[in-house]
Amino acid sequence: MKPNVIIINPDQMRADSLRHLGNPAAHTPNLDALAAEGVSFSQAFCQSPVCVPSRCSFMTGLYPHTFGHRTQGFLQQPHEENLFSDMKRAGYYTASSPRGDLMAGQHSKYHKALIDEYVYAHGKQRPKLFQPDRGAPDSDTFFSFMHGRIPTEHPNDIATNLDDLVIGGAVRFLKRRPKRKPFFLFIGLWDPHPPYKIEQKYYDLINKTKLPPRIPTIQDDNGKPLMERGLRDALRVGHWDESRFDELRTTYLAMCAKVDDQIGRVLAALREEGIYNNTAVFVLSDHGDYTGDYGLVEKSQNCFPDCLVNVPLLIKPPKGTPVDPGVNHNLVELTDLCATVADITGTDITRSHFSKSLLPAMANKTLTHRDFVCCEGGRNPGELHCMEYDPATHNPNGEYAPRMELQACEDGTHTKAAMLRTRQYKYIRRAQEQDEFYDLACGERFNLINDPAYADQIAGMQANMLGWYMETCDTVPLRQDSRFSIHYVKNILHAAKVPGFVGSLLAAYLWLSRQTPAQLLAKFDRIGQAIAKRRK
Repeated sequence: MKPNVIIINPDQMRADSLRHLGNPAAHTPNLDALAAEGVSFSQAFCQSPVCVPSRCSFMTGLYPHTFGHRTQGFLQQPHEENLFSDMKRAGYYTASSPRGDLMAGQHSKYHKALIDEYVYAHGKQRPKLFQPDRGAPDSDTFFSFMHGRIPTEHPNDIATNLDDLVIGGAVRFLKRRPKRKPFFLFIGLWDPHPPYKIEQKYYDLINKTKLPPRIPTIQDDNGKPLMERGLRDALRVGHWDESRFDELRTTYLAMCAKVDDQIGRVLAALREEGIYNNTAVFVLSDHGDYTGDYGLVEKSQNCFPDCLVNVPLLIKPPKGTPVDPGVNHNLVELTDLCATVADITGTDITRSHFSKSLLPAMANKTLTHRDFVCCEGGRNPGELHCMEYDPATHNPNGEYAPRMELQACEDGTHTKAAMLRTRQYKYIRRAQEQDEFYDLACGERFNLINDPAYADQIAGMQANMLGWYMETCDTVPLRQDSRFSIHYVKNILHAAKVPGFVGSLLAAYLWLSRQTPAQLLAKFDRIGQAIAKRRK
């Protein structure tokens, strides 16, 4: 039987939240062990810094600009294909957690056509929601997303443990799965997405004294984009002292520790069922999180610091697949998921995509997979449908209010932007404001776009970005249409007012004679001239 496939997709998890990727304060033993057995790509990058565009991208192998999924409110429609349709066509039993942020929810037939089963632990008691004290609306905690530790009297709080229900459903599926087919299971998690809150037992796993240094708050603009500057003022956390930021960062790492624990439950179920060796396991996040870096929290739709775009990507292939195990420093994109799944399962993807299989790089770390990676976001002026802000329903006290209000600005704050990153440099093209350039050895606090010492590097990256856009700006359908058919010919004859019976005979003759387009057009011309003479 073909290998099974599981994709586990935490939401908003930074690459540097993992112990094996260099964070000494992190507690991720299950993911660390998975990396030692398989491959963990330290330089994996998402193609959008927000959920829906990123997921639409990695589940199709296309870029947000290729198909227009550039905002949270526009998901895939019934005419679009993705890994679910690819795997279902290949004979796989497809299953998913309820949250995918991929296919539009109003198209129930679309979901049913692509997904055989949704997995969720129904029937579990749902205690009262934990309501944090955000402080007064004018306080510096109101928009911070910092909720802290869940009180012990609510150990099973649904607001924290929705993922427990998802994982419980996934484990139940593995135990009761159909045995006649290989399965393709997508497990979409909510955490470690803010608000930052966690049970005490996970908080206690994090050693706050070993937290890596935070990227300091930027006190002036330093050539940074309007969105980051606006968020820094609106969120009001930039002046926090390091002890408060450390509390937030510890809470976030504790959320990641819980995700690791939940992933461990899935891996244990695979072993118990005796299918671990014949299952490919992928763990990847859709994007990262500021977590206090630059004096910011949560995320931004058109900004691309590494804390937002560098994400975990771990792959444990089926037994027997050639693997050079451990951490792999190749530049890779999440778009590469599709081709890698297809390569592992021997599946043909019968649609256009820009994915590149990671199997060669997994087998040999010295191979170069990509010379650069790209990411994009934002909108054009006037694209009000992309701003995720509705004045009729806007809640000015919601934690997302500052971001939504900034996205509604027409001054370039929410401008369309794209990032191209190599191992050494990062270039960001912005449609309505100053471009950005960073020498990554020096960090990303100071925009060097106007530094003449980097003029050659900037010009080269601009050329590469133009080439990337040209190569990926659209796709041509793989299934060609018939330009001429018997129905097409009949319609032309009908338009020429040829009597129905005569037209049908002529259409049949022309179709059966298999004339070339030029011959058909010449014949149509002669027929038209004959009809015109007859009418005279």
